[in-house]
Amino acid sequence: MELSTAGLEWLVHAAGHELMLFASVGILLIGLDDLLFDALWIASRRAAPVPRSVPSRLDGTIAIFLPAWKEDAVLAATLRRTLAAWDGEDFRLYVGCYPNDAATLFAVSPLIARDPRLRLVIGGGDGPTTKGDNLNRMWAALGEDERAEGRRFAAIALHDAEDHVHPEELDLYRRHLGAYAMVQIPVVPIVGRGPQWVAGHYGDEFAEAHGKELVLRSRLGLPIPSAGVGCALTRNALGLLALDRGGEPFRADSLTEDYEVGMLIAGYGLAARFVDAPGTCGGRIVSQGEFPDEWEKSVKQKSRWITGIALAGWEHLGWLRSAAPDEPASRTWLIRWMLWRDRRAPLTATILLAAYAAFVLVTVGFTGEVLLGWRPVTSDAAMDLLLGLNAMLLMWRLGMRGYFTARCYGWRQGVFSFPRALVANIIAILAARRAIVAYWRILRSGQVVWEKTEHREAGCEAAPVTVR
Repeated sequence: MELSTAGLEWLVHAAGHELMLFASVGILLIGLDDLLFDALWIASRRAAPVPRSVPSRLDGTIAIFLPAWKEDAVLAATLRRTLAAWDGEDFRLYVGCYPNDAATLFAVSPLIARDPRLRLVIGGGDGPTTKGDNLNRMWAALGEDERAEGRRFAAIALHDAEDHVHPEELDLYRRHLGAYAMVQIPVVPIVGRGPQWVAGHYGDEFAEAHGKELVLRSRLGLPIPSAGVGCALTRNALGLLALDRGGEPFRADSLTEDYEVGMLIAGYGLAARFVDAPGTCGGRIVSQGEFPDEWEKSVKQKSRWITGIALAGWEHLGWLRSAAPDEPASRTWLIRWMLWRDRRAPLTATILLAAYAAFVLVTVGFTGEVLLGWRPVTSDAAMDLLLGLNAMLLMWRLGMRGYFTARCYGWRQGVFSFPRALVANIIAILAARRAIVAYWRILRSGQVVWEKTEHREAGCEAAPVTVR
């Protein structure tokens, strides 16, 4: 019995030490990566903005692409909100449906029959295919309309079936698409009162990503990933992508076709911009929507993002480089650094898993000391230094997250963001595992299926968003 206990003691201490060492080094490297990014963001706030000549407003009809698969619970309400918000604007909203989705077709058909601003696009094959394939069908329908009506649309905006649009969104696109090929506005998840453990962590992440990450990329003139909602591209930019891809601008075999389009824009030497602007009636011009509030749905959604961006996206894009022959090496490395940050999710999840496993083993070891008389673990100066540095980086990371959350949602949600970081980490670990399995299946089968998020009518209404 003593021999067995001694073997268990050695295993717990050895495994705990090795896992802690691996996790500590990994957390330190990722923490320093984040710290460098934060330092650049802070420095860029003090730099004077580089003026860019803006031509006249972009005139003409804007096409809105809204793909839908089994969205009968939310789509009709979304269309009514959108039509009311953009009353008086020159736009046409394309709704991409499938012939085997009768519930969605029945839900939206009365609206489409009454309003000429709505255009129903029913694909030739059953769904679900992929979101990229659905968008390509709407692109083809847009081309048919242009030829039949003898005109050309000015731009294409992307939205999802559950979005709450801002009344001034299209006007913002018109003001900026004259100078940029793509414009992305902030995406703000709808967060209710209280902790909102699962749904709220989306608010934390988007508040920081769209309050800092995309802001710095835009300031540095780096590629900006499209969020797939609250994003608009000029007709010429999307047409250029279509010419290079056999007539279809979106990859039909991608789970994150929106992200790839945003990154490829820079590859053609075209400029993109992230615009966080106030509206004339107060509040920011943003796109709002509900996100999953259940663990399983959140893991499913985030695994799709990881698969599309960190795994399949790496295969599709490689280490992106601008088409400009005189591009400085510094900008090339900055682009690659941003790609690394986009793709590090599986590695981060592995490091987090090792950290939590090490914590469990250390707890077991301490319990063994108290109950079984195990020898205490000797102090290691190098490990103590690593843990101290990581503790400071953790405090900085949580402080930044809390700052951006509080700026977007108020101080209460800023406080809740601290314990929600644990929820976000657990979801990230589970999503990374699921993403790796999903990507392996894609490689083996060659088939990519749209694993969309299930939506329901918002439990709380979208409110004007301000920066506090």
